[in-house]
Amino acid sequence: MTQTSMGAYGDPNSTPPLAQAVPLGLQHVLAMFASNVTPSIIVAGAAGLAFGGPEQVYLIQMAMLFAGIATLFQTVGVGPIGARLPIMQGTSFAFVGVLAGIAATMGLSVALSACIIGGAIHFVLGGFIKHLRWMFPPLITGLVILAIGLYLIPVAIKYAAGGAAPFQMEAESFGSLKHWSVALSVVIVSLVLKFFTRGMLSNSAILIGLIVGYVVAYFSGMVSFAAVGKASWFTAVTPLPYGFEFNLGAVVAVTLVSIVSAIETVGDAEATTKAGAGRSATDAEISGATYADGLGTAVAGVFGGLPNTSFSQNVGIVGMTGIMSRHVVTIGALVLIACGLVPKIGAVIASMPLPVLGGGVIVMFGMVAAAGLNVLSEVNMNRRNMVIIAVSLAAGLGLNLVPSAVQYLPGVVKTLATSAVAPTALVAIVLNLVLPDEI
Repeated sequence: MTQTSMGAYGDPNSTPPLAQAVPLGLQHVLAMFASNVTPSIIVAGAAGLAFGGPEQVYLIQMAMLFAGIATLFQTVGVGPIGARLPIMQGTSFAFVGVLAGIAATMGLSVALSACIIGGAIHFVLGGFIKHLRWMFPPLITGLVILAIGLYLIPVAIKYAAGGAAPFQMEAESFGSLKHWSVALSVVIVSLVLKFFTRGMLSNSAILIGLIVGYVVAYFSGMVSFAAVGKASWFTAVTPLPYGFEFNLGAVVAVTLVSIVSAIETVGDAEATTKAGAGRSATDAEISGATYADGLGTAVAGVFGGLPNTSFSQNVGIVGMTGIMSRHVVTIGALVLIACGLVPKIGAVIASMPLPVLGGGVIVMFGMVAAAGLNVLSEVNMNRRNMVIIAVSLAAGLGLNLVPSAVQYLPGVVKTLATSAVAPTALVAIVLNLVLPDEI
């Protein structure tokens, strides 16, 4: 399906026949599914939750459920909320570094409470987001995205080798050929499908790669279905499952990333309208997209879900198919909601051995870093901008790699300073504001 053949569907309010709309909606789900659940698995691990345990299963459920609900905020909308464009929402990688640090040092209660407040602030940004875009040129957004990818890559390598927790890294099996064989099977299958196939196979390459790796791990004796058997078929969501605990530093950290996430959503809204309709996004669409972003994050936090943002890979599907219909993405949202209400699906995902996940996130996290480089390619690489890139990355990644360098800072400040993303963003914004332009 090309843009030429599907040109009739360049209107967001168009409705393709159900026979086309359903598989297209499933294609949107397949393209983002693995990326959507992975942040919850990482943050759950940082919080010390048992891998494959009921608490981790619950977080995975909430990732699916509220990705679907947040997508409905975008596609269906309520009043000024929602761009009413085919924008797919999902759990954001941008928050992983900050939330993993908060969860590890202060617990999930503080992390999720910060998400609720940060989401509310994010929602308020919808009223004047168009006036803030000048603060976040490609130099800043590209740097932040690059820092996110570089921060996460070591996590991917640890997972592929057998685990990220200290006891897992100390085990004799860590780094074994058995673990790497499973991880590499995911990488190889994902790359082959992505570059040697087209359509739905190409768009769901990582998901299929994970399934293949899962099968390889099963025949290697690495998979246990005990948790799947115990999981129920349906469960109700629980408000504030970990309680509510306010921490100013955590809120500031999440809010900083929320601002960057809001700018990313503005970019995705713009890219969606250009790819599907050949026009720029209106101010109402940009504001609506930001409102939906913030509301989705706040509501997810209330029930134990992580922050949501627009998914750029789904923008690519709109460009590839030329189908701009928001109703197609609404079908995908309903599929995600159905998955989120079935604990057995979450338990199956949670039973995935770490090397399988590691193989998938090696590709995903590498692509996050590459996306940052792609944004930076728009920047004039003069001495001023190169200094900003150098100092920001050195500060952000350096403190993350050597956290003992700031061991005497107060707990919350130390968490922020060593989160990689927050210091990179803060230093880049300040330098971009104070350093004079080169003539």
